[in-house]
Amino acid sequence: MPRPDRPMLSRRIIVTAALAIIDADGLEAFSLTRLAREMGVQAPSLYHHFPDKASILEAVARSIIRETPQPVARDTDDWIEYFVALSLLFRRTILRHAHAAPILLEFMPREVFTPVYETSATFLEEVGIPPHLHVLVLDGLDRLTLGAALTDAMKAPAGQDRVFPHANPQQHPALVRAIGNNALDPETLWAESVRTFLRGIDAMRPETPARPATTDAVTPRSDP
Repeated sequence: MPRPDRPMLSRRIIVTAALAIIDADGLEAFSLTRLAREMGVQAPSLYHHFPDKASILEAVARSIIRETPQPVARDTDDWIEYFVALSLLFRRTILRHAHAAPILLEFMPREVFTPVYETSATFLEEVGIPPHLHVLVLDGLDRLTLGAALTDAMKAPAGQDRVFPHANPQQHPALVRAIGNNALDPETLWAESVRTFLRGIDAMRPETPARPATTDAVTPRSDP
């Protein structure tokens, strides 16, 4: 079978090439002209698969979100750690594509996470978190993680490992002392922030009612 005169295109191949450009050189370097050149095709051929640049960026956002792995283990005795793991995995995915972070602000495809939300809501039911708090956990954790990860992703390289890179000992002595007493790296610090949020939710969970006493425990035995 003769080889085609031009590269075969598909939505997946186009999205992969677009993300590679953004990862390497930043969002500002991405254009349909650059994408077509990198793929060895003419720019109009891209329109057979996507109507415009925005639709390609939306597909890139979906591709990034779909990379996020999900925690396997769920322990009802330590439910908080499942959500900490969920948040950390999402954060790592965003930071792996730091240059693409602004795309997620504009094109965040939350519907991709709908099965995860369902699994998480079911788990919250299992561990006894009141139903009126479920959206607070799911939506709140989603927004907190996305916002924190985007903040870290958009930091200048020199400040990525520092929480407050612009603190000045003369102008901000209390803040500098706080930084000096912080022993946590950015990821561990974020994990502890998530735990703090979820412990507040856990404190709102009703106490598990005590088991009723058994008949043997309350009825004296008759002597033979």
